[in-house]
This record gives sequence, C-alpha cells and structure tokens, in this order.
Amino acid sequence: MAKKITPAQSNAKRFINAFNQIDYALRTQHNFKRSMGFSDMVRRAVSINHLVRKYEDDLIDYGRLRNAIIHNSNDEEIIAEPHPDVVEKIESLAHLITTPPKALDVLVEKEVFTVNYDVSIKEVIKKITATKFSNIPVYKNGELVGVANGQKILNVLGDCLIKNEDLDDYIASHPIEDIAKTPTEINYYMVLPSDVTIDQVLAEFLKNRKLLVIILTKTGTMHEPPLGIITSSDYMELNKILENY
Repeated sequence: MAKKITPAQSNAKRFINAFNQIDYALRTQHNFKRSMGFSDMVRRAVSINHLVRKYEDDLIDYGRLRNAIIHNSNDEEIIAEPHPDVVEKIESLAHLITTPPKALDVLVEKEVFTVNYDVSIKEVIKKITATKFSNIPVYKNGELVGVANGQKILNVLGDCLIKNEDLDDYIASHPIEDIAKTPTEINYYMVLPSDVTIDQVLAEFLKNRKLLVIILTKTGTMHEPPLGIITSSDYMELNKILENY
C-alpha cells in the first residue's frame, strides 16, 4: 500500500516540491497550457529557453522520476524514494530556472563608453585604442543609432585601401554614423531591459550568430542611456557563472 508523505520522507517531498516549482515556472514564463504534459513542455521550451536547452535530458528524466515517485496527481502517495544526490540536483536546477541571475548583477563593473554620431571615425579609433573596448554605442540626440565595432571599422578601412582612397582623409572627414548606422546593423546589436537574466542573454546569442553586442538600458529602449554592455566575448564567462550559480 502506498504511503502518505511524512517528515521522514523528506527526500521525496523535496523532489516533488522542486519539480512543481520548475513545472510552474516554465508554464508561467512561456504561457504553456496546464493540459500540456511536462515532457512535451520541455521539448517545446528548448528553442526559447537556454536553461531548458542545456538541461533538457535531465528535465525529461526528472519528469519520469516524478511519475515513479508518486502514485497520484495530488503528490500525496509515495511509492519510491529518490537518492539525495538527485534531490540536490533538481533543487539546484529549480533555483536556477525560477530565479535566474540577472546579467547586470554579475557583469564586471566597467564604464560604458559612448560617442556622438557626428564624431569622426578617426576620433572613435583613438577612443577604441585608449579604452580597449571594441564596441562603442553611437547616439544621436539621445537615441541609439548603432554600434562602432572595431572589426567593422577595420573592414571599411580595408575597402578604402583596396580602392586606393586617402585613408587619413577618409577617417578624418567621415562621421562614425556612416559606419555604425547601416541597413544590416540591427543584426549585430540589440537593446534589452536591465532586468534581463543571464539565460535570456545567452539565448539571444544562440539565436543570432551575428549578434556582437547587447546593450542594457532601464526598460530596453533605444532612447535611454546604456547601463551595461555585453559582447559575444562575454558568452563563455556568463555561461560559467550560470553553471556555478
């Protein structure tokens, strides 16, 4: 006969509590219907949730284990006890999925440099060299119009050399807006709100392989000053932080 949950069976209770937290969080975050099975929900979330993509196999296994632990849908009748290591792992994952760390909270404090749209390419090159930051947001009348990216600047200068144009004259006479604001620029940068989580940031880099820069502002609009900046080179570090969170 199946047993009722008691304090002595805390491993099972802890597992079920953690599982329910994950189930509720994913349904709430992604608007999944209550009628959808847990495994189906996980598989659908893989394409939109970095954490689910990373722990997909574990989550599927936890769904099966949940069905092996309890006898009915009310989470009351215990028919198996999970190993303590398994309980600790699902609790850790539940914490990660329900309260993922915000990107702005873990970014190394560094000044966010910006330039005005009419500053010459020459002056921006000097600023990139002086600050060691190869991605500098470009603003026009308080609105973000692009990102001065070191590699993109180098590509433009290379084209000038191929065309035998006067490089000194070009960088001194052309504003950075000519490089930063291009029809395809939106592929290389995006703006997100300051409360964006690390897993959401990582998901954006995975969705768009051309993405170089994510600029964080208070509400995620281009009319606000930058509070933080994340580049593709931060990907590995953010992933490491997420793993150790």
